Amino acid sequence: MGGEPSAPGNEKLPGPMAVRASLGPATSVDGDPVLVADPDAAGPRLESTGPGRAVLVDPVSGNRVAVLFGRIAAGPELGTTIREVVVDGWRFEVVLEPERRAALRTRARRGRGSVDSGGHHEVRAIIPGRIVAVSAAPGDAVVAGQPVLVLEAMKMQNEVRAPRDGRVERLLVGVGENVEVGDLLMVIT
Repeated sequence: MGGEPSAPGNEKLPGPMAVRASLGPATSVDGDPVLVADPDAAGPRLESTGPGRAVLVDPVSGNRVAVLFGRIAAGPELGTTIREVVVDGWRFEVVLEPERRAALRTRARRGRGSVDSGGHHEVRAIIPGRIVAVSAAPGDAVVAGQPVLVLEAMKMQNEVRAPRDGRVERLLVGVGENVEVGDLLMVIT
């Protein structure tokens, strides 16, 4: 979890902590799903102490931190929700998404950090949509930042740009085709 404190001050949060949790089959008294920590996950554990309350336990230090779960609202993207969470007095708004969608997002971002000048680079869709324009063909030279495709999603046109200088080796989509998150669009060498 990370974020900004809700109150001014010079306090610093400890480094980021990840807790793998899922929605349980039951619901709380107020109708919200119950959060269930993954008992097999390494790292901090989230232990329920009642409706809307839990304790975050660090297995290494034994530190225990109070966690309160507040309101739920619709998220910024379809299928996501925002949950207000207070951890040891620090307020966060956490965007939650289904595990399948998170896996697709991870798949779409593969290779983003390895933009170098050698080898080939796969350009993948980071959002689902429809290809409305293609401005590069196999064999064309491209420079970093050059628009190569236009992907329409939710009535908005998004330019897909070349991540680095190179030559288009393969183009796997054409105008009018629908793509999903993570689909391979082109390969640049």
